[in-house]
Amino acid sequence: MNLARHSISSTAPVLIFDARFDPDCRIFTTSTQAGFAVYRTWPLQLLRKREITGGTLSAVVPLHTSSLLFLVGGGRSPRYPPNKVILWNDALAQEVAELEFREKVRGLACRRGWLAVALRRRVVVFEVGETVSRYGEWDTCDNPRGLLAIATAAYSTVLAIPGRQMGHIQLVHLPPCPPPQPIGPPSSTPPPRPPPAPTKHPVSIIAAHTTALSTLSVPPSGRLLATTSLRGTLIRIWDTNTGKLVRELRRGTDKAEIYGVAFRPDEREVCVWSDKGTVHVFALTSGSGASNRQSTFSPLTPFIPLPKYFDSEWSYAQYRIPSQSAHISLTAQPAKPPTADVVDEERCVVGWIEIAPEDQDEPGRVQRVEYQLVALTYTGGWYRLALPSSTSSASSASSSTPPSARAGTPSLRDPLSTSPPSVRTMSMARPRSSSGSSFAVRPDKGKERERDKEEKPGRECILREYRRFGRWDGWG
Repeated sequence: MNLARHSISSTAPVLIFDARFDPDCRIFTTSTQAGFAVYRTWPLQLLRKREITGGTLSAVVPLHTSSLLFLVGGGRSPRYPPNKVILWNDALAQEVAELEFREKVRGLACRRGWLAVALRRRVVVFEVGETVSRYGEWDTCDNPRGLLAIATAAYSTVLAIPGRQMGHIQLVHLPPCPPPQPIGPPSSTPPPRPPPAPTKHPVSIIAAHTTALSTLSVPPSGRLLATTSLRGTLIRIWDTNTGKLVRELRRGTDKAEIYGVAFRPDEREVCVWSDKGTVHVFALTSGSGASNRQSTFSPLTPFIPLPKYFDSEWSYAQYRIPSQSAHISLTAQPAKPPTADVVDEERCVVGWIEIAPEDQDEPGRVQRVEYQLVALTYTGGWYRLALPSSTSSASSASSSTPPSARAGTPSLRDPLSTSPPSVRTMSMARPRSSSGSSFAVRPDKGKERERDKEEKPGRECILREYRRFGRWDGWG
């Protein structure tokens, strides 16, 4: 009996085709074989679900917390043609409009009253109100990933799309975004004021990378822009007004596919996640309370012409997403096409949430707003992560930690690709005897590692809570 071509499965895995946050990370949407669902990000709660028959969806994009959603068909049996964008009013539980193109829709981005659609070589912007009208169209280079990013804060104007040349960014300034309509009694805080008009004409083109782009991200204000390339080693932060490079951050040394970059709401930190299954957190300003790691050779770069690699900034905190495989395969399975209904075990999407002082676990001292991360895996895992600087001890992780996260998470100090170079990691020649064998005294590795743990602060994010946002049939 030949078992090499079969796999043993206890249950069918969760099939989540798409998961994404709204611009404020208050809710997130998921699409499955059965339809789509809308969840509150934290505390995790299923708000509503819609079972759709006749096909599957590749993307469900929420327009903030309104009842309007943008649907795109995809998968093996698309519910809608891939060249259409469906405007779905969930309060009415029906389609209210559709946009049809001559080619496949590659990506979507939206803000209040506006929708941007990325095609293979152009981006089309629509104004969404009582009616849907075309506002403008811009040519881009080859954009198979459908990259685009739009600022969503009140009075923001930036839309970032790929330029006509590979690795370039084109900044489009749309009309200012209207502020949200107040709900309930009037707030005691004054409404935000429009920012002053720029004294100089803003930059329209940024030469970000020499290779093809892999992600584009902007914070709600649109003041900054984060870009990554197909190499997946560097994250570059740009000023959208001047076009100057603000920071250059290093994820690692080996090639990786970066899935996304997310700015903290106050724009003091940024998180990055990739196909390595690791979430990296970088500090952008000194006011964040943390500092990025650098090589021990970095102070010598002004005096010695060292390669730029030694002056890189590395993440100050990391978290490795445990594998949530639901089956045991006897052989390595071949790569699946993107249209196949399979789950990428290490794929995830990450967003920032604000933990109010009354929601924190330490009422005995003066509290302030704490920023935490929520990671959603495409196998239905929901992780709430606290940063190392916001907790006193790593032992205060939640009791709901999955066994794989407690026992299977590797140490993040060991891989060379995620650590800056230091004198200790450089290879040093040892004295050798005439017979060729080394007679140098080898230090006690166990004691050395314990000493390193005592000297270096913890760099691992703390798992505060773990939940499942989907059962095996796709719903929670």
